[in-house]
Amino acid sequence: MKILLIEDDLLLGESLKEFLESEKNDVDWIIDDREYEYKLLSNEYDIILLDLMLKFNKGEELLKKIKKLKNIPIIIITAKFDLSDKETCFLLGADDYITKPFEPKELLLRINAVTRRYFDNKNRIYISDEIVIDITQQSLFINNELIPLTKKEWELLYILAKNRGKIVSNECILNYVWQENPVGTESIRTYIKKLREILGKDLIETHKGRGYRLK
Repeated sequence: MKILLIEDDLLLGESLKEFLESEKNDVDWIIDDREYEYKLLSNEYDIILLDLMLKFNKGEELLKKIKKLKNIPIIIITAKFDLSDKETCFLLGADDYITKPFEPKELLLRINAVTRRYFDNKNRIYISDEIVIDITQQSLFINNELIPLTKKEWELLYILAKNRGKIVSNECILNYVWQENPVGTESIRTYIKKLREILGKDLIETHKGRGYRLK
């Protein structure tokens, strides 16, 4: 699971990153909350952990901005414990709320519960009546027939399908599919060509110099 942690408490941020990565998660931790937009536009995350008392943005305002930018589940991690604070965050779209201090294990349980609910409701994406993506099985079906995909073909298809109708930047694709392995945009073009051979050439649009969009 890929997690974005927005937390300016150095000790807490470091301990949470270490714990969550020990549980086989990939964690991007930002201390400067002004970096949130760049991170969201250049990466694909499964969940965000958001502190409310940040240096440059009021946490509640940042929550609202993130929800407008991308539909990603968000857990609030904060020292604010008043019911009015919780109510505000839930009304703005927070998916869970945990008050400090807390046990990292409890946070992990909440992460798993939130992502399970989120993806259970979105486990299938219908590209057309004939083309269906099953996220749970990480599988593509065309006319009810399972179409074999390589790992990178699936990851590229998934990131395009999850952002269907939006342009997914080359940078975002490279960060999600190839991660720490540096490759050029020609690798993306190669895999886009393979997906077009499977899905049909008209379903994936090329936006030159920007990225790709699944119609």
